[in-house]
Amino acid sequence: MQFTAHQLGAILNGIVEGDPLASVSQLGKIEEAQAGSLSFLANPKYEQYLYTTGASVVIINKDQVLAEPVKATLIRVDGMHVAQIGAF
Repeated sequence: MQFTAHQLGAILNGIVEGDPLASVSQLGKIEEAQAGSLSFLANPKYEQYLYTTGASVVIINKDQVLAEPVKATLIRVDGMHVAQIGAF
C-alpha cells in the first residue's frame, strides 16, 4: 500500500515539513532506508542518520531541533512511540 506524507500526517495528527506528496510504500531503518521508504527517529543516538537517510519520509518528535538541512520530508509528531504504534 502506498501513502503520501500528507496522508500519514493526517493519520498521525502530525505536521508535514517538506513535500506533502512524497510517497512511501515500505518501511526502512533510518540508516538503511531508500527512496520510497518511511522511517522514524525515536532514539537520539541515530540522529546522525537523519541527515543522510535515503528515506522519502521520516517521522520525528515535534520538538526535534535540526542541526543541518534534511532531504527527507519530515512528519513532526507529539510522542514518537505513540506515532509508531498508531501508524502500523
